[in-house]
Parts: sequence; C-alpha cells; structure tokens
Amino acid sequence: MRGDEILMSSRPPIEVQHLFKIGKIGELELKNRIIMAPMLIGLSELDGTIGERFTRFYVERAEGGAALIAVGGICPDDRYRSHPGQPSLDGDKYIPGWKKFTNEIKERGAKVTVQLLHPGRYALSIITGRQPVAPSPIPSKFTGETPKELTIEEIIEIEEKFAEAAKRAKLAGFDGVELCASAGYLFSQFLSPATNKRSDKYGGPLENRMRFLIETVEKIKSVTGEKYPLIVRLSAEDYMPGGTTIEETKIVAKSLENVGVDAINITTGWHESPRPLITREVPPGGFIHLAEAIKKVISIPVIASNRIKYPQLANKVIKEGKADFVAIGRPLIVDPLWPQKAYEGRYNEIRPCIACGHCLESLFSGNAIECTVNPRAGKESEYNVERAERSKNILVIGGGPAGLEAALTASSRGHNVTLCEKTGDLGGQFRLAAIPPYKEELTELIKYYETMLMKLNVKIKLNTEITSDVARKLAHDVIIVATGSEPLIPNIPGVHQENVTTAHDVLSGKATYGNKIAIIGGGGVGLETADYLSEKGKDVIVIEMLGKVGLDMERTTRWPLLKRLQAKNVKILTNTKAVAIEGNYVVAKCNEHKKRISADTIVLAVGAVPKNELYEKLKDDFKNVYAVGDCVKPQRVRQAIAAAFKTAIKI
Repeated sequence: MRGDEILMSSRPPIEVQHLFKIGKIGELELKNRIIMAPMLIGLSELDGTIGERFTRFYVERAEGGAALIAVGGICPDDRYRSHPGQPSLDGDKYIPGWKKFTNEIKERGAKVTVQLLHPGRYALSIITGRQPVAPSPIPSKFTGETPKELTIEEIIEIEEKFAEAAKRAKLAGFDGVELCASAGYLFSQFLSPATNKRSDKYGGPLENRMRFLIETVEKIKSVTGEKYPLIVRLSAEDYMPGGTTIEETKIVAKSLENVGVDAINITTGWHESPRPLITREVPPGGFIHLAEAIKKVISIPVIASNRIKYPQLANKVIKEGKADFVAIGRPLIVDPLWPQKAYEGRYNEIRPCIACGHCLESLFSGNAIECTVNPRAGKESEYNVERAERSKNILVIGGGPAGLEAALTASSRGHNVTLCEKTGDLGGQFRLAAIPPYKEELTELIKYYETMLMKLNVKIKLNTEITSDVARKLAHDVIIVATGSEPLIPNIPGVHQENVTTAHDVLSGKATYGNKIAIIGGGGVGLETADYLSEKGKDVIVIEMLGKVGLDMERTTRWPLLKRLQAKNVKILTNTKAVAIEGNYVVAKCNEHKKRISADTIVLAVGAVPKNELYEKLKDDFKNVYAVGDCVKPQRVRQAIAAAFKTAIKI
C-alpha cells in the first residue's frame, strides 16, 4: 500500500487534524505537514553514488506517510566533502542513480527534495586531501583545522557548482532543492560575523555577508526556473560567541523571500555551539519560538525543526500558526511509521526517540547511521521482521531492554511468547538510567514495549523467578535468557564497609547517604550519579583512574553533563586510582602519590558483571537456549537491543 493510500483510509483524530492538512511549498503540493528533515546518514557508497541500503532507508520513511522526504547533505563539489562517501551531484554521472531513487520514493506517495551542502571549514583534509575553505581563516573547534580563505573567483566558482548541482537534481526527478545554510556549514560561515572577517563585498555588514547565499539562490533560479521549489535551511541563532542572531536571520529570511526562495527551514546552532541543541536538556519543541519569529516577518512557508518528537506537539505548532510545516528527523530514524501511527491515533505505538545522540555519534565517528532503540535503522536492506515458518513457544527470561526487544520481535514474527521478570516492573536497569536529571524520557521506551507486548498478546509474568525446575514446567521450544548484569564490586580493602554502596542502590533508593560523597568511577554511570546527588545539594567528588571521564558516553551528551557538573562544583579527579577505603576516607593513588579523600558515603560505579548463572545451567539442561544483552557481556543498551533483535529474527 502506498503512503498516500494509507493516509486516505480514514480521518485523523482531532488532536492531529491540522498536521494532516494539505500544504504547499511554491507550487509543490504536499499531502500533510510532515517533512522528513534533511540529515547526513552515511549510507552512500565511497564514490558518492547511492545503492540499496541508502534507498531502502528512505523508501521505508516514504512508505510510513511523510509528505516530503528531504534527502540531506548532498555534495555539490566533490573537492570538499563533509564525510567519506558523502553522496554527490557534482557531475552528470550521478543523475541515473538519483533518478532511480526519486522514482522509488514517489512510487510510495511522497515528494522528495535534495539538500545541497558544502562543509566549508567543516571539511576534513584527511578525507579530501586538501585544506578546507571558508570565508576567513578562522580555526574550527569542531575539526581542529584552519581553513584557507576563499578568493572572489573561488566563491563564484562554488556558486556555479551549486547551480549545476541543482540543475542535475531537477533532471534526476527531485521535486525541489534545499540549501544548507545551517549547522556551521559554508553558507552559515559566510553569514556569521564570528567566522566571516572579510573586508571585501562578501564580508562586513550583513548585506555583504549574505551576498554569497543570495547570489547562489539567483543562479539556481536562473537554471532551474522560477517555479522550481527552492528551500533554504537557516540556523536562526547559531549560539556562537559573536555569531548570528535571530534579528539578523529575520533580515536574511526576508531577503531570501525577495529573490524567490519558496520556504525557510528554521533550525538552530552549529556543531560547535557551546550549548545543547538536540539532547534531552532541550525540552521538546524548545526552539519553536525561533520558527515563529521568522514566520512573523515573511509570507512564504516556514518549517520548524529540532526536538519535535510528539505528534500532538507537531499539530500544535501548525494549529497555532507558529510554522507551516514540521521537520521530523531523529523520530523518523527511530520509527519510519511515525506519520502513519500519528494519523491513526496510535501514539503509544510510536517507538520513541530517547534523544541519546548515538545517531550523531556514529556519523561523527565516520560510520553509517545507527540508532540505539531501532536496530534496523540504516540496515533496512539487511534485516527484516518476517513471519516465522512455524510458530514456536518462546520463553524470555528478564524484562530489561534486551528481554523486551526479544519478546517484541519474536511475537511480531508470530511466535507465542512468555516473558518472565523476577521483579514487579519491566525495564530492568533502564528504569534506573532514567532517574538522573534530564533522563526521564528513557521511560518512554519502556512504556512503548509494554504497549506493544500487550497488543501482541505476550504473556507477561512479573514477580516470577525462573529456575531450571520452573523452566521445565513451562511449555517452550526456545529459551532466551536476558538476565542482565549486576554492579562490579572492586577487590580493594574496606569495600564492604557500611558506608560503601553502589550507584545502582543510590538510584534505586535502596541506599542511604550522607552529605559528602565520593564516587569511585568516572564513566557514564558515575557521572550521572554525581549529577543526581549534586542536584540534591550533596558535596560530590568523582575519582577516575583514567585520564578522562565519560569515555563510554556519546559526545553529544557527555559535554553538557560535564558542563553541568562543573556549574554545581562537582570535583573530578582523573588519573587517580582508589586503592583502599578506610572509615570515612578513600585512599587514592595519583602519580605514585597517595592521598586521603574524606567522604561520609562512598559510591561504587566501576562497571558491571554479567548475571549468567541461569544461562549456564539452562544451556546444559535444554536445547535452543540463547543469551542476549548484559548477561553475555555488560554493554550499552544499543548493543543489548541489537543483539536481542538479531537473535529473535533467526528463531
């Protein structure tokens, strides 16, 4: 069934009816107000062409009901790429591949645009083999490189590169083009006084700083025609010291309207901005006011972006006239069927984005896009959840994320699943992970699993501990063990004192603690526990044996947490190893020198060990026994969910 046929099958609930009204960008009619935000996804081939995995990723989002698929980050100039294999339109050789791609998207009932992106000073010389370019030779904190200042002749050449790429996009069947003047890429580097220090006609006052963008728009319109839709994505505030402000962006937006731009896509910030932009510190819809401000000064459509994850919120934006469309990015990575489920009022069945930042981390690491809670993201051509040839009785032991994903995937394939959890709640240690500040959204994933397991008639047995004898009494063909892990207790003197506890017990409420607290272990768990305790007014010190803390965290979530801890005067000692606990002191060694650190309570956060005793027993007593998640090896939740998914699709 095509995406447009799905959405014509009924009427949407009243709380999302504005989201599903027909809209227009120029003469391009869109069946609803949902645009898949342009994103770099790292799924193209190394030569800049696109293949099956790139296509399948977008096809599933088109099938899910989005009105417009905006394909992000396409290279107009092969000399300067943002990442290895950035997909390209710098040459006619790319047109046939894109033509096939656009046909497939349109067959699913969606429109499709292409975003052209020149990284400017964000290009990496290790990838391009040449020095990056920019309006001025200002070093980038994002890449650590200093760019070459573009000459006027080179600026004009790049403008023509954009125009040529836009012309190819039209020939390839794209319904429109978007220019990326956001996130700190080349156009925004020209717009910002923080990175544009030129003294010629492309620098100085705003009229000059936006000249490069305006001239590029005019050249694109001259080769594609006035009626061919052109969108510009702007960072309304770049949040860089001395950077672009919303007042300047209003002027830029009005100028773009005057030269024929058909819509403005409003986002915010740069990759190197010193404030959170997409992490959980930003409340859902936290930047909608910027789109609203732009909409007040222009008459062409405005697209709102960033942290719009709930259908009801998206509808509110449209209903209240704060924007004409919403750009949905990460939520569509997590659940391609977000629009369809919203239209049908199945909000609780939308697999939720937990704003963990791993999708960005995977890209910044030079890999293809990955998602913590959707193991198929970026692997759509590799993994499918297909009906099993024979329905089996499957026993899943453990109700943490791995057990929940195993139960969901297995039941989706038609198996009869029983899930047993020894406590009174599902979620396992993921419930504890949701307790520190700004992490409450993690509980949405647990609620999603609960909703889906109930819908799929999975038998859930809480307060049920499985032993070999109990397992024999339950009819089953397959057992999946997901019993998780437990805190590692280091072998140091004094570790069993009464004033020593674990981060697990602190977050679960089992532990009592004093006012002065020493946390041994500066990984993610230790830092988040420090955040939790310091929020309660406790005097906290973190002791880490390595040279840096938070090395097991995503970069996008690590630095805001460290900034917050610093603001709350949490002390962090690195290259410091706890060697003993003596009463109200931690004895630590740093550079062969010992120090005594006083504390009322000592909290252990030094890792975890698998709880695999049950698996070891069951595998000897039964056939077809699998282990997934932390009971195999303590790991990130992404890895646990992925392992459970891969196990369940092969049973």
